[in-house]
Amino acid sequence: MMRSILAGAGALAALTSGAFAADLPSRLAPPVYAPPLLPAFTWTGGYFGVNAGYAFDSDTRVTTVDGAGDANGVATGFRPGSIKASADGFTGGGQIGYNLQVPGFGGGFGGPGSGIVIGVEADAAYTDLSRGTAVSLNGATSSFRTGLDYLGTVRGRFGYAFNQFMVYGTGGFAYGGVNDRANFYSGGNGALEYAGHTDDMATGYAYGGGVEYALPTSSLLNFFKSSAVTIKAEYLHYDLGKTDVATTATGANAATGTYTVRFKNEGDLARAGLNYKF
Repeated sequence: MMRSILAGAGALAALTSGAFAADLPSRLAPPVYAPPLLPAFTWTGGYFGVNAGYAFDSDTRVTTVDGAGDANGVATGFRPGSIKASADGFTGGGQIGYNLQVPGFGGGFGGPGSGIVIGVEADAAYTDLSRGTAVSLNGATSSFRTGLDYLGTVRGRFGYAFNQFMVYGTGGFAYGGVNDRANFYSGGNGALEYAGHTDDMATGYAYGGGVEYALPTSSLLNFFKSSAVTIKAEYLHYDLGKTDVATTATGANAATGTYTVRFKNEGDLARAGLNYKF
């Protein structure tokens, strides 16, 4: 009988102890919240966009070479042998291209989504690039006008991406519509004695570099509200070679002969762009 009483008392004590322990606060650490991992941005894919900026040629030289007949003004001090004729203006256009972010290259420097990016881009832009200059020597005026109506390029791009930010260099083929003119006036009655003009497409090369950034979907510039919208800032130098303009006698004042006026078609663009990657 005594043993039964003791066994019942022990079971009751065990139940009471368990219930009391259940009321005590838990000593286990709360679970750690792990936010969901966002996918790394990739630059691989095609894209198209628009650009606008400023074009200028800070060191354009115009050279005049004497010809036959009365076209000897450089030697006699009436025409400038060389003169600076810089120009500047607005540029705006569009571009299309393709990037490939190479897996395994670059060693992952910069974290997830980082690596080497190679690509190709073609663009075409209107350029309001035109300016005239004139000089008077011994009373004879010589005027020159240089201009670029449009510029297009087909370039390779090579860069490194730090996830949504990329820095790159670029270079390749360039073409443009050059518009050059030379007029030589008499030192006596001011008649137009010699005139020459060219309006043609010239080819050459372009190179430069830039930076590009994938906009967050909350950005005001991201009107697509898509992770595929990028903005860029770019600088390009172009060289379309030299153009020789035959500046021939108009017949005024019985002038004869032909000058050769050489225009250097070289300049720079600083522009910003907006791309949509698809």
